[in-house]
Amino acid sequence: MTRFAGRRAALAAIAAGVLAPLARAQDPRSAAAQDAAREWLAIVDRFDIEGSFEAAGALFREALKADGWVAAMRKVRQPLGAVVQRTAVRTTFSNEIAGRPAGEFALITFRTSFANQSVARELVTLEVDGYRWRVVGYSIQR
Repeated sequence: MTRFAGRRAALAAIAAGVLAPLARAQDPRSAAAQDAAREWLAIVDRFDIEGSFEAAGALFREALKADGWVAAMRKVRQPLGAVVQRTAVRTTFSNEIAGRPAGEFALITFRTSFANQSVARELVTLEVDGYRWRVVGYSIQR
């Protein structure tokens, strides 16, 4: 009986690994928010810092000055180097974020490996702007 229990546990683990990504893929809101975050992060990954500022949402651009964003990214993000791997580990939704007007927000946590930093967490906050998700917040936790 324990032999079968072990096989069942292994099959359950395999099924969970296969089905979990499918469940996430079936949530169109999560997929759209993650796609928008990844598009924006691709701009950051090319070190097009000015371009990432321009591509961000209005709340982002209103909260920061372009030269401050550029200086911060050169200090914090550029030394990490190229992205080796990035995986979305959590996506949550909220209608409120502290210090921001009410809206529809997505908070996405990525587990990211960089050339010069084995593992970091990137936190990307997006807001629906019209009919598309736009980045309104970004931070890296090492």
